Amino acid sequence: MELKKLLGRRIKELRKLQNLKQEDLAEKIGIAARNMSNIETGRCFPSPDNLEKISIILKCRVKDLFDFEHQQDSDDLISDIIIRIQKFDNRHLRDFYKIARALTD
Repeated sequence: MELKKLLGRRIKELRKLQNLKQEDLAEKIGIAARNMSNIETGRCFPSPDNLEKISIILKCRVKDLFDFEHQQDSDDLISDIIIRIQKFDNRHLRDFYKIARALTD
């Protein structure tokens, strides 16, 4: 998924955690509600100044706005897991197997 869409989803997620409406966040940032909608839907990218304002209003760091690993689709997650597993030594591989079995049994 492209960066703009992931960022938009993350901003929306954090906004909802703060119980803010999209219009409220837009007003606090000083942009039109339609621009906020475009950011949250991934149609446009916020300026660096607006990223900073968003992070302040949502009570997080700018880098937290880019924390969207949990938003990956299952194919991306599986690919990432496989890449990580291939780097395991035997002990970690056995531990991972035990965990995976426990989660699926």
